[in-house]
Amino acid sequence: MIWKIILALILIALIVWAVRTKLFLQRRRSEKIIDGAVESPASLAMGQIVAVAGGIYLSMVLIASFLKLELPDKVNVATMAVDPIAFAAIMVALLQPIVMSLYYRRKM
Repeated sequence: MIWKIILALILIALIVWAVRTKLFLQRRRSEKIIDGAVESPASLAMGQIVAVAGGIYLSMVLIASFLKLELPDKVNVATMAVDPIAFAAIMVALLQPIVMSLYYRRKM
């Protein structure tokens, strides 16, 4: 039970960190927001993270299908059964802005 709580807290912390980092990167790149849209920067960042995770998921499914890999339907992560490809896609999408931020900070 305690591991579920710890895993949930780590996942929430990663999501918050990824969204904050995505906001930082958006400001740094000074991306344009579509005229007429009433979206907050946080909702844009969340939408982009979900879109990236979806793209990664589709790519990983296509690769697994192309290579005819036999993957389990579910894997246990701290007593929770999850789809392994979806879990990997979400983790990569959450870690990507964090890694990019660290890369930019190191370059400065």
